[in-house]
Amino acid sequence: MTKEKTGLHGPPSDVERIKRDSNHLRGTLVESLQEPISAGMNDDDKRLLKFHGSYLQDDRDFRNERRRQKLEPAYQFMVRVRAPGGVATPEQWLAMDEVANKYANGSLKLTTRQAFQLHGIMKWNMKKNIQEINDSLLDTLAACGDVNRNVMCNPNPYQSEIHSDVYEWSKRLSDDLSPQTNAYHEIWLDKEKVVDSKETEEPLYGDVYLPRKFKIGIAVPPSNDVDIFSQDLGFIAIVENGELQGFNVAVGGGMGMTHGDTETYPQLARVIGFCKPEQLFDVAWQVIAIQRDNGNRSVRTNARFKYTVDANGLDWIKQELNERLGWALEEARAYHFDHNGDRYGWVKGIKGRWNLTLFIQNGRIKDFEDYPLMTGLREIAKIHTGDFRLTPNQNLVISNVTGQKKTQIAALIEKYGLEDGERQSALRRNSMACVAFPTCELAMAESERYLPSLLEKIEEMLEESGLRDEEIIIRMTGCPNGCARPALGEIGFIGKAPGKYNLYLGAGFAGDRLNKLYRENIGEAQILEELRPIISAYAKERNDGEHFGDYVVRAGYVNEVHSGLDFHD
Repeated sequence: MTKEKTGLHGPPSDVERIKRDSNHLRGTLVESLQEPISAGMNDDDKRLLKFHGSYLQDDRDFRNERRRQKLEPAYQFMVRVRAPGGVATPEQWLAMDEVANKYANGSLKLTTRQAFQLHGIMKWNMKKNIQEINDSLLDTLAACGDVNRNVMCNPNPYQSEIHSDVYEWSKRLSDDLSPQTNAYHEIWLDKEKVVDSKETEEPLYGDVYLPRKFKIGIAVPPSNDVDIFSQDLGFIAIVENGELQGFNVAVGGGMGMTHGDTETYPQLARVIGFCKPEQLFDVAWQVIAIQRDNGNRSVRTNARFKYTVDANGLDWIKQELNERLGWALEEARAYHFDHNGDRYGWVKGIKGRWNLTLFIQNGRIKDFEDYPLMTGLREIAKIHTGDFRLTPNQNLVISNVTGQKKTQIAALIEKYGLEDGERQSALRRNSMACVAFPTCELAMAESERYLPSLLEKIEEMLEESGLRDEEIIIRMTGCPNGCARPALGEIGFIGKAPGKYNLYLGAGFAGDRLNKLYRENIGEAQILEELRPIISAYAKERNDGEHFGDYVVRAGYVNEVHSGLDFHD
């Protein structure tokens, strides 16, 4: 491994000290989990826990009341479960349903990275929860932390002819790029402890892992549903005559930023070349190694790969990658994206199998009042013989359904009133929100709990303008960290304070252009006041086939933004 260049950016941050002293991610997690006085844990272990797929949180709805009562916060844990490419068997779905109801808050969250998320787990249930997840052949290792995260891939059923190839690559990358430490198995699964930590080798990550998290996605044109340009490393499948030829390689994307810090910004990945399928793993390994050796380990807000790329330039990245590989990427090949959303309803795929995409508002699976979503999906999983696919847009595909099972599953869909999006407006079908309050400690404003009600009011404007069926990408997050990829929304909201949001406009419908700040720190009344005339003008002045994001740029509401370096200008 190349010697770390932490001196490039200044002294290492305290997180680097925690990782280095952790004995390959062990720390004192065992002791913290067994400590009976507090439902929380010390700060060092709290940070290490992320590598094991969990965040310590507290219920912020009760924070002030508990403070008045001189009680510690209502600590609880969020657990994220990796599902490479978003694929899970019916048995795994039932296992996630069971642990959600046994140990969590009775709901599942389908994330924007095609993973499962559980909220509300108490410390004394963490080990049992993770063990039962592991029994289903899923795991939480590397679902969070300064490592490569869950690898995304295209799940859309109408492209299932090559999905198996793409999925296998995403699964291999997710597995092979996972940390090699035994800490996870020792702490959660009661495996034999390694006597000498020097026996643990991390050939890719070393003793201090990466400067920050790293995200990989694989897209299959014409669908950009994985938002390939938001990834640290993106692979764009090149398909000719129904055969996978290889992948264009895109580097340096990322959504997070910090309010008020112009040195931070969302960025789009840029294509630097083409590789053959069998070269995919080597490319991923060496790109991550470049970030390991050159990323900023001093200032974590500038530690993502996008800043490494921008600081050194694309030419340097390409040269460095080619030198490490020992061969050069080929010239990028032609491709075209036309959308980044999901396609709903029943679609017939290969071998006579059917696929049904369901609309899951903001990815939340639970039994709502008058809408038994979780129960309905549980009953489907009991008879389903195919698989479930979590989409990058927080929706769900019931996939590889036989003709015989289609009749049974359709009957259950009808019985439980499950939504395929047909009754929803196009705006709502293309909406996405992060969790935010009450569990996310970073949230500055509501998101998942608020967006549905805001959509109702915006939908009224669209109805008035005859735009109910117009596809518009709209996204909201409670903070600027970008979990729901708000900078790629044609209409984007980023929380600034309780009830206040920055309003962004003008991203590309296919996820290939960033949006731009239009109004800052505004509440609902002003949001609606600002959007009403723009929507009305769009209905009257748009060109044939012109998307909302393209229109607001053409009409001069915001400037076009293709690089994060221009995001704040």
